[in-house]
Amino acid sequence: MARISWNQYFMAQSHLLAMRSTCERLSVGAIIIRDKRMIAGGYNGSVSGDVHCIDEGCYVIDGHCVRTIHAEMNALLQCAKFGVATEGAEIYVTHFPCLHCCKAIIQAGIKTVYYSKDYRNHPYAIQLFEDAGVHTEKVELETFSLDSRGEEKRELIEELMMELDRSTNDPKASADLKRKAKHLFDIQDPTTLL
Repeated sequence: MARISWNQYFMAQSHLLAMRSTCERLSVGAIIIRDKRMIAGGYNGSVSGDVHCIDEGCYVIDGHCVRTIHAEMNALLQCAKFGVATEGAEIYVTHFPCLHCCKAIIQAGIKTVYYSKDYRNHPYAIQLFEDAGVHTEKVELETFSLDSRGEEKRELIEELMMELDRSTNDPKASADLKRKAKHLFDIQDPTTLL
């Protein structure tokens, strides 16, 4: 089994954090890294102790939900709260940072921003990152399995499907089972089952 790269490992962590988001409009996660170690993480959600968007709905003013604190800001504030230095660190974010988070990232001394998805990439944020010497890089999250025997299982399903083709007189039932197996195992090449 091949090792996951550092970029994929940390990007996966940001996506995992996004699953804690309480915002109904967009789930975002961020993780701050220094020397290949996670020093803080955050997701977009309400102020501690306040109601959540998932419970009360978003509080939108001028097209923005003002109830939530962005993931990047939550991660940076966690560092401030616990006295953890961010100078020279990297941040992994599920989505390109907004203009306000961009400025906070620069002020915190973070030198690299890795993001998985473009999201309203503001031209001024891009310019500020460039002017401040902050490297930005898109790192799309790759699909990978946590099952170390996943490939072996997929091959067995393909073998069983071929045997089913040889032994059945019901092509429709066979095709239905193949579709279910493809969906369940997310087999990349559907022709291997059809």
